Amino acid sequence: MVLFPQPTRGVPRPGHMIVCGDDALAERLAGELATVYRERVTLVVPPAPGAGPAGRAPQAATLLGRLQAAMSRTDADLAAPRVVEAPVLDEAALAGAGTREAAALALVHDDDATNIHAALAARRLNPRLRLVIRLYNRRLGQHLEELLDQAAALAVPGLDPEALDTSTTILSDADTAAPALAATAVAGTSKVVQADGLLLRAVERTPPRPGEAADPGLCTLALLSSTTSDPAGAEGSDASGREGPTLLPDHDTVTAATGRGTVVLETITHTGRTPPPGRLAGRGLPLGRLFSRRVRWSLAGLVTCVLGLAVATWLTTDDHPLHAAYLTLLDLFAIGDPALGEPTARQVLQLLSGLAGLLLMPVLLAAVLEALGTFRTASALRRPPRGLSGHVVLLGLGKIGTRVLSRLKELGIPVVCVEEDPEARGIPLARRLRVPTVLGDVTQEGVLEAAGIHRAHALLALTSNDTTNLEAALYARSLRPDLRVALRLYDDDFATAVYRTLRAAHPRALTRSRSVSTLAAPAFAGAMMGRQILGAIPVERRVLLFAALKVAGHPQLEGRTIAESFRPGGWRVIALDTAEPDQRLPDLAATPAHDDTDRPAGLVWDLHPGYVLRPQDRVVLAATRQGLAELLGRRPQLRARPTDA
Repeated sequence: MVLFPQPTRGVPRPGHMIVCGDDALAERLAGELATVYRERVTLVVPPAPGAGPAGRAPQAATLLGRLQAAMSRTDADLAAPRVVEAPVLDEAALAGAGTREAAALALVHDDDATNIHAALAARRLNPRLRLVIRLYNRRLGQHLEELLDQAAALAVPGLDPEALDTSTTILSDADTAAPALAATAVAGTSKVVQADGLLLRAVERTPPRPGEAADPGLCTLALLSSTTSDPAGAEGSDASGREGPTLLPDHDTVTAATGRGTVVLETITHTGRTPPPGRLAGRGLPLGRLFSRRVRWSLAGLVTCVLGLAVATWLTTDDHPLHAAYLTLLDLFAIGDPALGEPTARQVLQLLSGLAGLLLMPVLLAAVLEALGTFRTASALRRPPRGLSGHVVLLGLGKIGTRVLSRLKELGIPVVCVEEDPEARGIPLARRLRVPTVLGDVTQEGVLEAAGIHRAHALLALTSNDTTNLEAALYARSLRPDLRVALRLYDDDFATAVYRTLRAAHPRALTRSRSVSTLAAPAFAGAMMGRQILGAIPVERRVLLFAALKVAGHPQLEGRTIAESFRPGGWRVIALDTAEPDQRLPDLAATPAHDDTDRPAGLVWDLHPGYVLRPQDRVVLAATRQGLAELLGRRPQLRARPTDA
């Protein structure tokens, strides 16, 4: 294990934050904790593949240099993170990083197994540690969260679980970013945060015309940089010198900001459990899914014919009805004896039954072939139908693309997917949901045309390669200049350059750039601070957090009215949990259990401004990152001076 550098001597001081990971999310999470919450941060990274001892320090130096450069743009006096390189994230590496003295630990490796093993080891080292784990498997995450919290409670006997400052939060960067990415591609679709069956929708509204009053919805969350003369504003750009969005403005600011777009909280409702998609095998199999209408009518006609022959045989031979039906079936399948010496009516009926049997064979063969073809079609990817228009072309079916595809289908938006790898993570989901999918390299000519880009409403490029996303966007714009484009880009400077260029070349087309790590980092950082983060909503290149916390211990809320507790630009109480303290769900961000689907919400959204918040109340609030840090009571941690070392 290599340390680089050591800002202070000895082990880290108690209460620091540890981030374990080596990708963009880990880097931005460390920067978020250091710049927004002013925390002492230790970043644990693996060494570069194939690098020897001499190659580790340069890798750590490069990472530290990027963090220091980002932090210097915010505040030159911020304490530099401590970088630790460990080949294996085992108990010894965690102990060396100071897990026993840490307040919180974030495990954000891209491998679920690595995060799980490290979480179990960290909980043994420090039962009071606040754990934030990045997991893609949501069901496994629920079980792991219960296990780790139970282990923490048992490790500190005799202590009330409510008083134990320990929590395990399972988050997924894909789930955190998917609602915003899906909303970006669709005009009129709100930005969504969903948790515990709650659906919070925040919608962008264009600047009102002169003389018109802006509709505030339930409350105004932000004032956009867009104006009547500049509809896009600074969206997608971090350019200095332009007025950015104003988060959580007060009533006077909203009234005075004429001509600016707004983000308002429009609807808040409960959503039911999403029913599983239909399958061709199982109970309640519809006949129409297997056989065409022509085959069904042919089978019905033959059945009617056989019933008529059975009735005629019964009437002409005076046999028992069952015996008459039996003789008819024997004749139908040509396994009966010829009716020699029998009455003429019996002989005629036998000939008619044989003729019906001849007609039955091709119908049965057609039914079998159609059934096989239906199952084969169900197991294959669906091709885009002819004449499809107004759809969203989704590029990439990896972890992010799979979650975005699910979100778009939940919203009822037509989608056509493009994926190069036939074994990609989202291919089974696209097959199960019967989503049209084109397999091919999006940079090759003809692939986007096959996805119907000429008639599409928007292009959502979510591959993990910035160059591929940009190339696809440029090619799509050459085919259709007014196409709405949303790009997944990592580098902010690159995103700004792309936005400016595309905006200058196509001023009437809408261009957006989104970074998954940028969207997810605030939620991970907020969870490390010990509060349940319900989700994050992007407002241009900034983020608005939704959190649930108890009023007790927060002088900014306790004993104040709803109106008095509002801090413009900081936080705003938007809902109150009216359930009794012993009947509340411990975590509003968790998915309800199966037996809780009919549970009343207990949340009141239309709050009277004169209601006085009590210590036992729990509230849902919208907050900026700086506002949440102030509510948590974190003191700024400045860089240690040389004389203090």
